[in-house]
Amino acid sequence: MSTTRSPIVIAHRGASGYLPEHTLAAKALAHAMGANFLEQDVVLSRDGTAIVLHDIHLDSTTDVAQRFPGRARNDGRFYAIDFDLDEIRQLRVHERTHVDGSREGCAVYPGRFPVEHALFTVPTLAEELDMLAGLDRSRGCLTGVYIELKSPNWHQREGLDLSAAVLAVLEKTGYRERPEQVFLQCFDDLTLQHLGRRLATPLPMIQLIGDNEWGEDSAVDYEYLRTPAGLDYVASYAQGIGPFISHIYLGKAACGTPRLSELVEQAQARGLQVHPYTFRKDDLPVGIESFSELLDVFIRDAGVDGLFTDFPDLVIDHLKQLPSDGQLR
Repeated sequence: MSTTRSPIVIAHRGASGYLPEHTLAAKALAHAMGANFLEQDVVLSRDGTAIVLHDIHLDSTTDVAQRFPGRARNDGRFYAIDFDLDEIRQLRVHERTHVDGSREGCAVYPGRFPVEHALFTVPTLAEELDMLAGLDRSRGCLTGVYIELKSPNWHQREGLDLSAAVLAVLEKTGYRERPEQVFLQCFDDLTLQHLGRRLATPLPMIQLIGDNEWGEDSAVDYEYLRTPAGLDYVASYAQGIGPFISHIYLGKAACGTPRLSELVEQAQARGLQVHPYTFRKDDLPVGIESFSELLDVFIRDAGVDGLFTDFPDLVIDHLKQLPSDGQLR
């Protein structure tokens, strides 16, 4: 199989290899680097405001434990849903850190932005979309947004409707009717079906695929979703899949060539786009010697349709080195 279309470059939590994830600074940098889409993970505050934050917890990326001691739940974690927006605005965001064990407080990726430089704040989804629309205008370009609904069933049990909140922001900011500029993604299949069938959103949806042992906020069987029958099921409500890179790259054969699953080919045969995650130069899979090699495996060999990366500039530079005829493989 070959294609003449380069894969889209999706800035994973912004240019998070260089600046703390999901800060407006990380998103502005990714925009300037030329990423095709920028990702927004969304959770809700206690007063129902959609904020851009990867976790339902605040403690791994903010100073919440120092500013609001005693506000943790019984499990020791600080939940965004337990804080009003005014309180969340008081927090300072830092590089992601470990929150338990002997490495508590240490950066997950030590070579990135210094943890002690907590210079940033938690943006609302509306604020980020307004900033990106402004950058599109001032830079004369069109950049997409790639929104993940985080733990929608958990939010529902806490009494808040994440899907409705996200769609309300998209309506207010003018993005709700822009299917060419927005993807909605979620690990939960029923949430995506609810968005498309009950809430009638015209926006394309991506079924995220994890591993069953991760404990994602869904009852779906991710191993099943990677089978032909599972992909048939996904194709009935979504326009693509977002698999983990290890669902595609299976290591190297004894002769040194990469071993690939059939997931990309099987999904594309059903009209599904394939946007795997996450491509990091400082976290390479076993057997991969360089970031360029990793990109070659997925772009030239696997033929994916998009890539989530913490380093959008490096992926864009790599794509520029492809043959001028655009043949990926």
